[in-house]
Amino acid sequence: MDYEKVKCLIIGSGPAGYTAAIYASRANLNPILIEGIQPGGQLTITTEIENFPGYPDGTTGPQMMEDFKKQALRFGTDIRNDIVTQVSLEKYPFHIQTDGGKCYEAETVIIATGASARWLGLDSEEKFRGMGVSACATCDGFFYRNQVVGVVGGGDTACEEATYLSNICSKVYLIVRRDELRASKVMQKRVITNPKIEILWNNKPIEILGDDSGVNGVMLENTATGELKQIELTGLFLAIGHHPNSDVFQCQIETDPSGYIITKNGTSNTNIPGVFAAGDVQDSAYRQAITAAASGCRAALDAERFLSNKKQ
Repeated sequence: MDYEKVKCLIIGSGPAGYTAAIYASRANLNPILIEGIQPGGQLTITTEIENFPGYPDGTTGPQMMEDFKKQALRFGTDIRNDIVTQVSLEKYPFHIQTDGGKCYEAETVIIATGASARWLGLDSEEKFRGMGVSACATCDGFFYRNQVVGVVGGGDTACEEATYLSNICSKVYLIVRRDELRASKVMQKRVITNPKIEILWNNKPIEILGDDSGVNGVMLENTATGELKQIELTGLFLAIGHHPNSDVFQCQIETDPSGYIITKNGTSNTNIPGVFAAGDVQDSAYRQAITAAASGCRAALDAERFLSNKKQ
C-alpha cells in the first residue's frame, strides 16, 4: 500500500481546522487538510454571525468559512474533499485512510472534526433551520430580542440556554418531555424562579410551524395524555445535546464518557504524542467559533513544537 507522507495532517474543516491550517502552513509544515463530510462544519448551517471579531457589520456562517478557507489556501494548505474512514495511531508515524482511497503517513495529526447537534428529526425542523430553528442560543439569541422563544430540553444546557435567552427575549418557554428536569439543582432553581421562563412539562414538539418569513409557532403533544397544543413563538432552540464526531478515533484516543476527546493541561495534546485535538470535538463547554479557532491555533503551534523537538 502506497502512503503519501505528510508532516501535518488536519482532519476537519471548521474554524478549528482552517485556523490550524493557516498556522501550520505559515510554519512550513505543508499541511494537508481533509475537509470531511461537512466542509466548513456547523457554521455552514448558521445564518448571521455578529459576535466574531473582525466582522463589524456581521457575516454569514458559509461566508465566514469561505473566508477561512481562502486564507488557508493563500498560505499553501492542500485542502482535499474527502472523508477519513480509518486511522491507525498505535505506531509512529500515523497511518490514515480515506473514503476516496487515499492513504497517508503523518508525522502529526490534528483532529478538528467538531461536534454535531442532536436534532428532533422533524421535516419541519429541517425546513426552518436557520429561519427560527437553532441549536445555539449564544450564537443566535440576539436576533430574537424582545420576542417569544422556546427551548427544548431538560438538562443543564437547556436550563442555561433558557436563562441566557430570558435576558434577551420577552418570554421563554422551556419545553420538557418529562415531568421533571435532569439539570442540576442550582440550574433547576434558576429556571423555576425566573418569571420570564414558563416550563411546559410533559410536552414534545411534533411540528414546527411557520411561513416564508420563518418560524411563528410550534405544535406540542402532551407525552402523558396525547393532547395537542399550539403555542406562538418566533424562535425554537434545541438543547438536547451534541455528539462529538470522534467515533473513528474511539479505542485509540482517550475520551470522556460522552465521547469528547480529552486534551491535557491546557494544551491540545491528546494521550498520544503527536496527535492533537482542537475545536468542538474536545470542547463540551463553549462550542463557539472563536474558541474553536483559538484552539486550532494552539494545535498547530503544539504540532510545530512536537516536530521541532523530534529533530533535536
